[in-house]
Amino acid sequence: MPTLEINGTEIFYELHGPEDAPVVALINGVLMSTPSWGYQTPALASRYRVLLHDCRGQGQSAHPTGPYSMRQHADDLVALMEALGIQRAHIAGISYGGEIAQLLGIHYPERVRSLFLSSTVSEVHHLLRAKIEAWMAAAERRDGAMLYRASVADNFSEPWLVAHPGWAEASIPRYEKLDFDAVLNLCRAFLGIDWTAELHRITAPALVVVGELDTLKPLSPYSRLLVEHIPGAQLLILGNAGHACCIETPAAWNAALLGWLETNHQV
Repeated sequence: MPTLEINGTEIFYELHGPEDAPVVALINGVLMSTPSWGYQTPALASRYRVLLHDCRGQGQSAHPTGPYSMRQHADDLVALMEALGIQRAHIAGISYGGEIAQLLGIHYPERVRSLFLSSTVSEVHHLLRAKIEAWMAAAERRDGAMLYRASVADNFSEPWLVAHPGWAEASIPRYEKLDFDAVLNLCRAFLGIDWTAELHRITAPALVVVGELDTLKPLSPYSRLLVEHIPGAQLLILGNAGHACCIETPAAWNAALLGWLETNHQV
């Protein structure tokens, strides 16, 4: 199990693909872990060096006592890249991972070849805050099934859930095994997001991707704010996709990422 001590915390990571290929770092959503990229890793690893990792508090990384911060996650990833001898990478993140990716673009521009920002925000409005607080209420009760029920309609579109009726049965046991204190620390870090005014500092090419049916972090206002404030940012709306579009529509998500990487291969 590959781990490195990064900023005082054991961070789990995986590397896939040719050692001499350009590096793509995929950054987890808040309730994800490295296996969550099962649709993406094989599609990318034939042409790219794929770096996966669990943030502190996620998956197989250590779960230190909080508080955590989004900047801390960004610092951890840059330190991990440094430890692995990776000077620059294409950075792709979904949701929580997209927010970490933004901070790499803001604070570590020399490390970023391009940004692929999926289902993500630069500030937290009232409705989004209320939804995350409902997740936190379930985590405070140490109730995995309740956390699943509180979050599932936010993360997945109704058409996809109807088409995948076994998803709940398969997911609830995983939610019941979560470290609820870590989930709370991750959610508290998320609720502190407020950096729209800093997005102009991003110099890397940026593609903002959002599912047409995303009700957690929807196109308006969140993706539009990113496109308006990141210099030269482009927008892609994935049809018939909810928030977790890398899982709901993996072929379209992968095609978008691969196309973006090809467009920016000389960056």
